[in-house]
Amino acid sequence: MTTAAQVLVSSLINQGADKVFGVPGESYLAVLDALYDCQNDIQYIGARHEGGAAFMAEAYGKLTGRPGLCMVTRGPGATNASNGVHTAMQNSTPMILFIGQIGRQHTQREAFQEINYKQFFGPIAKWVTQIETADRVPELIARAYSVALSGRPGPVVIALPEDMLREETSVEPCEMVRIAKPTVDAEDINNIAKRLTNAKRPLIVVGGSTWTKQGTVDLKAWSERHNIPVVSGFRSQSLIDTSSPCFIGDLSFGKPDYVKQALAGSDLILAMNVRFGEVMTDGWTLLDPADPPKNIIHSHISSGELGKIFQCDLHVQTCPNKLMAALMAADIKTDCADWAATARKSYLASRIAPETVGEVNMAKVCQHLSTIVSDNAVITTGAGNFAIWPGRYFDFTADRELVAPQNGTMGPSLPAAFAAKALDADRDVVCFTGDGDFQMSLQELGTAAQTGFKPLILIVNNNSYGTIRMHQEMRHKGRVSGTDIVNPEFADIAAAYGFSYAKVTRTADFEEHARAFLKTGGIIELVIDIRDIGPGKLL
Repeated sequence: MTTAAQVLVSSLINQGADKVFGVPGESYLAVLDALYDCQNDIQYIGARHEGGAAFMAEAYGKLTGRPGLCMVTRGPGATNASNGVHTAMQNSTPMILFIGQIGRQHTQREAFQEINYKQFFGPIAKWVTQIETADRVPELIARAYSVALSGRPGPVVIALPEDMLREETSVEPCEMVRIAKPTVDAEDINNIAKRLTNAKRPLIVVGGSTWTKQGTVDLKAWSERHNIPVVSGFRSQSLIDTSSPCFIGDLSFGKPDYVKQALAGSDLILAMNVRFGEVMTDGWTLLDPADPPKNIIHSHISSGELGKIFQCDLHVQTCPNKLMAALMAADIKTDCADWAATARKSYLASRIAPETVGEVNMAKVCQHLSTIVSDNAVITTGAGNFAIWPGRYFDFTADRELVAPQNGTMGPSLPAAFAAKALDADRDVVCFTGDGDFQMSLQELGTAAQTGFKPLILIVNNNSYGTIRMHQEMRHKGRVSGTDIVNPEFADIAAAYGFSYAKVTRTADFEEHARAFLKTGGIIELVIDIRDIGPGKLL
C-alpha cells in the first residue's frame, strides 16, 4: 500500500515531469514528503511567492511543450498563483496547478483558507477538479495531462484535500498519456493550393503554441520557396527567423503602418494557429467581426478557435506541424515575389534604430545583444513599453525563443528567466524587465540565490509606469497621476542577492557589461529618458 501523495508523485514522474515550482504549505505536506524520496527524478524548486512559482511553471510549459507544474497551498496561496494561470490560458501554454485543499469533512463551512476553486478558476482554466479519493489519483492525473495538452493547450487546476493525500491505496501510478493531433486531409490542401495559386498578394500570419522545431523549419522553407510574406502574431516572433527574406514583422502593439497596410492589402490571408485577439487586430479594427473579410483561411489545432470571431472562407482544424508538412509536399504555384520583396524592404527600413532623447538607445542595445548571445538564447519579457524594443529589434532565429505574456501581466519576466535557466543552466538567458515590472517579482532573486540560476537581467529604468504614463499624456496631457515611481537602489538589491551589477547611462557602455555578465549572470540597469516611451515615439 502507498499513500495517495506517493501515487501522485509517481504518476507525475511517469508523465516525464522533472521539475515542480512552488511555495510549500501545510495543506500538501504529504506531497512534499513524497517528493523527498524522489529527488533524483523530480526537482522541487521553491519560489518566494506563489505568483512567481506559477510564472515559472508557465515558462517551463512554453519552453518544453510539457505541462509546467506548480504546487501551492490553499486560499491565499491559490489566489496568488492565479496570475500565472491566466497567463497560461492566454498564452495557450500547458500547465497544471496543484492546490493543497482543506480536509473534505470541513468543506462549505468557510474553514481556514477555504475557497471554491471551481468558481474562482473556472473562467481562466481549461478544467478545474478536486481529487476526492486516493483510488482516483492515477485516472485524474492522466486526464489532467490530456486536457492540458489536447487541442489548444492550457492550464488545469487540481485541488488536493490534505486528508485524501494521506490515504493509502493499492492503485498503480498512471502511465504516460498519448495526445492525438488532428491531421489535415487532401481536400483541405487542394483548396489552400487553389487559393494560393490565384492570389497575387498572399500573406501568412503565424502564432499559437504546439509548434515543433520541424514545423518552424518547414514554415521558413515553404514561405521562402513560394515568396509569401510572413507576419508573426502577438509575441510570437520566435516562430520564424527574422533573417528570412519573407519575414516582414509582427502584429503586436505599435504596429508600423506598412504591417497594417499588408494586412489590409492582402487578397489571401493564411492564418496558421493564431487567435484573432484584440492586440493582433488593433481592437478588431483591422479585421472587423461585423464585416469579416472573405479572404481568410484559418487553421487551428482547436475547433473551438475556428469560427470563434470570424467566419472565414475556409476553416481547417489541424496541427500546424502537420499542415506545414502537407504544404511542403503539395504542388503549389505562386507569383508574388514582388509583393514579398516590397514588404521585406519596408520591414528592414523599420529596423533602423531611431534617435532617442536620452543617451541610452534601446533599439541599438537590442541589436547589439543579438550579435553576442548564442543561437539558442531565451529572451523573456514582462509587460510595459520596454517589451516593444526586444520584440522589434532583437534578431530571432529558429532556436532563439521568446517567452512573453500575451495577457499583458506585469512580473513574469524574472521568474520566466529562472525557469529557462532551470531547464538549461548553460543556455544564454536574457530577461528584459522594466523598473515597475521588475519590482512585481524581485523577491524571486532569492530563488536565484538559492539555486544558482543567474540570467542576464536588463532593468529598463525610467522611474515610471511608462505604458500608463504614455496613455495619460495622450488623454490627459500634463496631468500625471499615480505613474511616477521612486525606485530603490538596484545596486544594493543586486548585491544583497549575489548578482553582479552595472549602471548604464550611455549606449556605448552597454557592450562591455553585457559580455561580462552574459555567462555568469548579472543585473544591468539601463537608465532611459522618461520621454522615450517606445521605439521612435516620444511623449
